[in-house]
Amino acid sequence: MLRLLPLLFIPCTIAEDIPAKGLRKPVEILRDKWGIPHIYAQSADDLFFVQGWLAAKDRLFQIDLWRRVGTGRLAEVLGPSALGRDRIARLVKYRGDWQKEWASYSPDAKAIATAFTQGINAYIGSLGGKRPAEFRAAGYDPGLWTAEDVTARIAGLLMIRNVAREVARAQDIQRFGLEAVQKLLPPDPAIRIEIPRGLNLDGITPALLKDYTDAIGDARIEPEAIGSNNWVMAGSKTVTGKPLLANDPHRPIKNPSLRKTVHLVAPGWNVIGAGEPALPGIALGHNEEAGFGFTIVGIDQGDLYVEKIDPADPLRYEYRGAWKRMEVVTEEIAVKGETAPRRVELKYTLHGPVIAEDAARNRAYALKWVGAEPGAAGYLAALRLSRAKNWKEFEQGAAMYKVPSENLVYADRSGNVGWIASGWAPLRKNWSGLLPVPGHTGEYEWSGFLAPELNPRVYNPASGFVATANHNILPAGYRHALSYEWAQPWRHSRIVEMIGEKRRFSVDDFQRMQQDVRSMAARAMQAAVRKRTLSGLEEREKRLLAEFLAWDGVMGVDSRPALLYSLWSAKLAVAEFGAELGARVELPRAIELAKAEAYARALRDAVAEAERRFGANEAKWRWGALHHVRFTHPVNMPKWDLGPVERPGDANTVNSTSGTGFQQTAGASYRQILDMSDWDKSVVTNTPGESGDPASPFFSNLLQEWAGGSYHPLLYSRGAVEVNSVERMRLVP
Repeated sequence: MLRLLPLLFIPCTIAEDIPAKGLRKPVEILRDKWGIPHIYAQSADDLFFVQGWLAAKDRLFQIDLWRRVGTGRLAEVLGPSALGRDRIARLVKYRGDWQKEWASYSPDAKAIATAFTQGINAYIGSLGGKRPAEFRAAGYDPGLWTAEDVTARIAGLLMIRNVAREVARAQDIQRFGLEAVQKLLPPDPAIRIEIPRGLNLDGITPALLKDYTDAIGDARIEPEAIGSNNWVMAGSKTVTGKPLLANDPHRPIKNPSLRKTVHLVAPGWNVIGAGEPALPGIALGHNEEAGFGFTIVGIDQGDLYVEKIDPADPLRYEYRGAWKRMEVVTEEIAVKGETAPRRVELKYTLHGPVIAEDAARNRAYALKWVGAEPGAAGYLAALRLSRAKNWKEFEQGAAMYKVPSENLVYADRSGNVGWIASGWAPLRKNWSGLLPVPGHTGEYEWSGFLAPELNPRVYNPASGFVATANHNILPAGYRHALSYEWAQPWRHSRIVEMIGEKRRFSVDDFQRMQQDVRSMAARAMQAAVRKRTLSGLEEREKRLLAEFLAWDGVMGVDSRPALLYSLWSAKLAVAEFGAELGARVELPRAIELAKAEAYARALRDAVAEAERRFGANEAKWRWGALHHVRFTHPVNMPKWDLGPVERPGDANTVNSTSGTGFQQTAGASYRQILDMSDWDKSVVTNTPGESGDPASPFFSNLLQEWAGGSYHPLLYSRGAVEVNSVERMRLVP
């Protein structure tokens, strides 16, 4: 079942001098046995030049594909099918004051981005036109980068889920009625859902978001529940007397990995951790004094405006009783297989880019979102944050985090811990943001943004810890509306429960906690079933029901109750509310509201499905037999795919293994546990490997470790790095 490369011993290579055009002074790279590069430079310019060079060496195909996704150049290699998503990427491109843009990240952000992209280009130039294996298979060449490419907004747009939810809610109201939506799909905190005055819901369906949805999805070349956990613990609760910080951001499981671990050392820099390989710096990790991590908050940072279009002129839209003219930017998009580029019109109203049009109804749909503001490219604000040496500097850095909104956790070697819900929150004085709004009336406009210092935060709490898991983080009595949509509280509840089980915690304890697959959702369902009398069950169904009720809720790969629970809970809402509405009702409401008859019917159906899938022999009814993860490469080459790998847990366990069709497609590909008592005792895991080169020994060497719930050291001191290095390179001018 599990197809991967073992973690091999790789003898240390002798340092070789590699010319790099554009470098000013020699830079040393030591790669440890797990594939993490440690870069030692004499200046920041050279440091980020080499980070870019190394990102290209290890992940060139991946970052080139991401650049095309972010800048609207996919049709050039995919053909006409990518034109829609290219249009969206270009629509949301930053078009404001570039001085404000760069300064919003950090004073040296432009210089860093310039050096980073020059390093990428230098590596591409060193290839002399030779295509790496992935490019040979895909049939095209890598493109060159500009500094502005790292500010692409698509990565941030991926995190703005509110717009799609506005549309889904509008359709739900049309299909099921406002009262049913209020009861079965309620906002959190609970408020009354109100249809904005002047809004006709007719025609507002997910179909109008096709290009938008495509633009934030995966790109594949032919020859994808997001969440996270983090917690930080004061020294009063650890065995060393110093804080510990745990973080496992959940994103799509990819091959190559979404994250790239790196150690950056130069004057003013000594940071280690992970970021996205197409961006300079790191997004989570630590410097000499402090560690940091994040999970998504989910602040509502976008709204869809329904613009009223002039039937006689599709470029005119109404606003407060007058006609205004759209701004139109014409661009050319090269398309694979076509000799001439396509001309596309990018249209903008005063609310933002027009992402969809409905000529039959004389409508246009404009996106207003925080990403249009200067400094709103995802994760670039970490250039400032990652150098914070104390809480005050950390707060200052967090204030610059605009998109996406993040639960930023903090710990330092002096013993301080804290949390900030960062991100810019639009002020909506007269509406909730739960539905699209009419643009023509002028009644639904943002009134600026919540001052960053008013975002929720905690510093050195009396409890000795802070934990977040995308749940509702609004403190009791908090007066500002950040969001009405959160992840279920089950992961957070389990983390808090585990923290209450011991007095003192170690790195090993944190590893166990990150790998925990005890389901609070299953417990809730057990409690609900015990309150109901299920009738009409056959003897086997009664026996399996008794087994489920006696189960400890641990969703291990060999668990039969975990398999039964997963099939059963997936059918429960449909059994109670019918196929159409049941598909929209989330599990907590189904567990709470389903009647005994629905529980029984869903159980019978689950048992029947288990037998259809695995036969009558119940010994083969294992959760791992159904629940897998596959690492598919964006080039459709099976020889570069990895897996399938059996997986424990599900979307609601701390070790979150979410996805559709009982397959894991998202979760924690990268995990870190930072030890403030000794940085060299910190540990990480990343999968499938640090390199994206299929020929590299670091392509899939970490998959077995990750699949088994193991970790490796995140070495920081030069001595520890030297002892564990297996590759040495020296880049020279």
